[in-house]
Amino acid sequence: MGKIVILLGIVGPGLITANIDNDAGGIATYSMAGAQTGYRLLWILLPITVALIMVQEMSARMGIVTGKGLADLIRERYGLRITFYSLFFLIIADLGNTMAEFAGIASAGEIFGISKYLSVPVCSLLVWLLITKGNYKIIERVFLIGCTVYLSYIISGFIISPSWLEVAKSMVVPNVSELTSADMPIVVGLIGTSITPWMQFYIQSAVAEKGISTKHLLYSKIDVIVGCFFMFVVTLFIIICCAATLHDVGIVITDAKDAALSLAPLAGKYSSVLFGIGLFNASIFAAALLPLATSYYVCEGLGWESGVDKSFAEAPNFFTIFTTLIVVSAITVLIPNINLFNILIWSQVINGILIPLILLYIIHLCSDTSIMGEYTNSLVYNLISYGIVLLMFIANSFLTFFEFSKYFL
Repeated sequence: MGKIVILLGIVGPGLITANIDNDAGGIATYSMAGAQTGYRLLWILLPITVALIMVQEMSARMGIVTGKGLADLIRERYGLRITFYSLFFLIIADLGNTMAEFAGIASAGEIFGISKYLSVPVCSLLVWLLITKGNYKIIERVFLIGCTVYLSYIISGFIISPSWLEVAKSMVVPNVSELTSADMPIVVGLIGTSITPWMQFYIQSAVAEKGISTKHLLYSKIDVIVGCFFMFVVTLFIIICCAATLHDVGIVITDAKDAALSLAPLAGKYSSVLFGIGLFNASIFAAALLPLATSYYVCEGLGWESGVDKSFAEAPNFFTIFTTLIVVSAITVLIPNINLFNILIWSQVINGILIPLILLYIIHLCSDTSIMGEYTNSLVYNLISYGIVLLMFIANSFLTFFEFSKYFL
């Protein structure tokens, strides 16, 4: 019983980080994957999940052992100049991603007949109040409650009732021979939306601020594994919902709103409503977490005070950065006729360029005995981790090529 109590006290950072990664951009990617390719790409989710577990575990372990955030360690180990340039591009990518989250809020509101000129300002205010007026325990509990709303996608999947035998076969039997050139952007998108730079900064800062000790390292690993597994299940059911309905009738979608609206005549209004609720939940919580993660790593990298348990007077830069990201993103979404899809795509391209670099930082820091002591990576762990970096580099090079080719070739 005591171990369960300890586990419940530690659970949070891993579960929240992995599930909030199923944001508006992620849901749009998974919806398009199901609508365009059916079940053919389900097998890719398993290796992506294993890679995510390994990366998140390293970040969480570093936060527990050192008590410091990732940006703080990069600055100490590699200097302020490298840290500054890394942060500069990360901020640009996160600003674009935050705009996409508010666009998701606007889209989810429109599914239920609510104008974006009402939903976006109200939600941005709620997000701002949650972070600036709450403390870490309150914020974590709210985020954990938000994670349960992702169950709406699972319920939608059971309402639709796909061919479970076909789903199971597609998950365990890699059909590499059936991959086409048209599938590659979707494959890259699935990888790119699952392992992102901001996740690594946030989880490390979160476990450091929570004050988890090394004697509870195992419980933190369980938190990471459970969080990533739950993310895998939610992603799986989003793809299943669209594959079992939209793909079969040849409906092409461009975003998550299209998917939610298209489900109504094919799978019933309840599936459509649940899908819309999931989109709104994912968008609003990611709209809070992304700026929060950005505020953490910028302040850590530049040596400023940070933390949601601090007051504005104690950490003015932390709360100013958070507020600025919220305000700029919300206002941008309200501009008529702005092309938010391009903003989302180019922010993903920047993410794709940066994530292999961030992963190299993590591996090197986790292998440094002066930083990690007895908790360094093993040789086998490092070999697998470098393999993940190589695959991420190749995948994101494809994404960058595809996007640049649209404009310059």
